[in-house]
Amino acid sequence: MRHYLLLSATCLLAACGGGGETTISTPPPVNPDAVHSFVHPTEPKTYQGIGGSHVFEYLTDERQCCNQQGEVYAGNSSTARDSAISITYNPREAVYTLELEDQLSGADTATRFQDPGSRTDFGGAAEPQWGVPHLANPNIHYLQAGDGDPRSPYDSSGSGLVNAGDNQHAPTGADGSNYQSTTLFVLEPGSETKYVTYAGYVRNAYSFSTLETDTGAYALIDHHLERGSFAFGERTDNGAVPRTGSGSYHGSMIASMIFNPTLDGVSPDGTNGMLPNYFQWIEGTADLAVNFANSSVNLALDGKVYAPHYDYYTGPQESVIKDQATFAAHGAGTINMINFGGFKGEFSDARFVNPNGTTYNVNIAGSSIDGTFFGPAAEEAGGGFRIVGGNPDERIDILGAFVGKK
Repeated sequence: MRHYLLLSATCLLAACGGGGETTISTPPPVNPDAVHSFVHPTEPKTYQGIGGSHVFEYLTDERQCCNQQGEVYAGNSSTARDSAISITYNPREAVYTLELEDQLSGADTATRFQDPGSRTDFGGAAEPQWGVPHLANPNIHYLQAGDGDPRSPYDSSGSGLVNAGDNQHAPTGADGSNYQSTTLFVLEPGSETKYVTYAGYVRNAYSFSTLETDTGAYALIDHHLERGSFAFGERTDNGAVPRTGSGSYHGSMIASMIFNPTLDGVSPDGTNGMLPNYFQWIEGTADLAVNFANSSVNLALDGKVYAPHYDYYTGPQESVIKDQATFAAHGAGTINMINFGGFKGEFSDARFVNPNGTTYNVNIAGSSIDGTFFGPAAEEAGGGFRIVGGNPDERIDILGAFVGKK
């Protein structure tokens, strides 16, 4: 399914002609704020996001607490020119549309969010659903809506008897019922940057059934969990990106991580036992150092990790990367506006430090940095990133987005 955010720019073009002598003069400098409409849009516009999504599907059985069965997982991160993510905003209707259909990750989302009809927030009367991070950045704007039957309740959809749960408790339902809801959270354009911002999303979809046995009836739940984040905005024309000098861009980042160090059934301390796969969110800062003269970039990410979300029958379990652990990663890349439409690179290191001081270094098997420049003259930058761990029988996959301004 796909998500769109519409923002638009309006330009006035004037041409003068007539008989007699014609005078050609240099037009006065254009104030970018006079024509820019990313922060205060006047017309609909669709943007392609740079970032990634990952999907985890599994079955839980009431008889087997803390066990996930039939697990299927995939993730994918886009480049600046190849994205399955679209976000649109229509200021006339105050409607955001997020569309994401990625065959490589399995993400399939298409949801409209009407503001303020879809608005949700922590501490409010209608809080975000299970799995949505309560981010520290005060400029995050939360929206939530169901997809499927439009006649169902606006913040979720489905059929049958369902208890939607809350931010800390996953939904439950009666035999034959189902639930689905998508939450979009956007760093409000203009709060930190003028030409680029980022968004994240959570989509939860469940089907509930009952297994009848000689010993009783047991609840079964099929889980489809999508998580993702991406940067989007007014991209700089290739010819307007500097070819000399350098620049430093500072801003924010978010990321979604799935983690499990026990895919072989052995816990980190060497004892038998398998932990469940679980999602955690990361929030922090991004610093991008750019040397336009030699077409190079260096990216540093710093942040903190939030506690994992466990569904009803999976947990909780003891997580390896704790709530409030710090995160740091460093990478480098190359600018090539013609071939890449921006810059590409990879990470050299990534690590977590728990509040008790224990360190978890990610053994990087694969990674990517994909981004570009935003604004009339590359005043801002943004993109997506991915870090995949490579220890045997371990799953760690981090997909995120970052933005920054000079």
